[in-house]
Amino acid sequence: MLKILIVDDHELVSTGISRVLQDEKMLSVVGSAASGEDAIEKTRQLQPDIILMDVHMPGIGGLGATKEIKRLFPKIKIIALSAHDDNPYPSKLIEAGASGYLTKGAPAKEMLDAIHTVSQGKKYITGSVAQKMALSKISSEDGASPLDILSDRELQIAQMIIDCKKPQEIADSLNLSSKTVNTYRYRMFDKLNISSDVELTKLAVRYSLLGMG
Repeated sequence: MLKILIVDDHELVSTGISRVLQDEKMLSVVGSAASGEDAIEKTRQLQPDIILMDVHMPGIGGLGATKEIKRLFPKIKIIALSAHDDNPYPSKLIEAGASGYLTKGAPAKEMLDAIHTVSQGKKYITGSVAQKMALSKISSEDGASPLDILSDRELQIAQMIIDCKKPQEIADSLNLSSKTVNTYRYRMFDKLNISSDVELTKLAVRYSLLGMG
């Protein structure tokens, strides 16, 4: 029996996934979490075999939670879930230790296939993601977009900026001060050689960061 932890900040999504899994005789949903921090605590308590991890959440997010869980519990398998299939998130999640990457639009059967595949110690990356990861390597001279130089927290804040979140909204969601958010913001501008949120959004459009969820 494989113990599954579902991590998503949308209750409707968590409930839907749970219903898909509940009829599988060899799978048991042992709990759910609504943030990266909650995921780490629930992992400590429940010791799941596999975690279905939403990428874009409040707090440290799915990427930060994946890194911390793999550091603390390296044997636990993590499958990242996102609404989109574009880099840089897929590459970053796999580098962080995720064993799989699925889009939320994947059919139920594919999710079950992914769970069984990673439980055997193998990787599972949904076809559209694998293709785009390969193409991004080919199309870029150095195999990376400029957004790849951002830290995990900078990338998370960049995502929220291009989603039109105001600094105070970002600060509240991430449990930071607005001053700290702006520090990250201007550090990103320096790294990317840009000077405004508009330029950041243009980069996001060019390198497919818009709407990651």
